[in-house]
This record gives sequence, structure tokens and C-alpha cells, in this order.
Amino acid sequence: MTTQRQALRRSKNNRVVAGVCGGLAEFFGVSAFWFRFAFALALIPGGVPGILVYLVMMMIVPSE
Repeated sequence: MTTQRQALRRSKNNRVVAGVCGGLAEFFGVSAFWFRFAFALALIPGGVPGILVYLVMMMIVPSE
């Protein structure tokens, strides 16, 4: 039995800012809430870790 996994893409349907969390959620098969929660937690210690990771992913992950 082989399962084909979708490529990681930014979501056009499940987006708040750029679709990064929605795309990660669709790729891993979990709720986008958990990725948004993780990015929000990464914003707490000064904001740079969360914003930097999000911006990098926004630039390198292609849109649907």
C-alpha cells in the first residue's frame, strides 16, 4: 500500500495572513489552530523567532 503525500504549499482557503499555517496543517493533517498557536508562542520571547520563521516560510513555500 502506497500513499501519496501532497507537496507543502501555502493554503489559499485556510489562511489568515499568508496561508503558511493552513498549508502546514493540510500537509501534516492536523488543525491549523495548532500551527497558529505555535507561531503565537514563538512571538512571546520578543517576537523575532516567530516572525522570522513565518517570513522565511512565506518566501520559500510556494502558494497553491
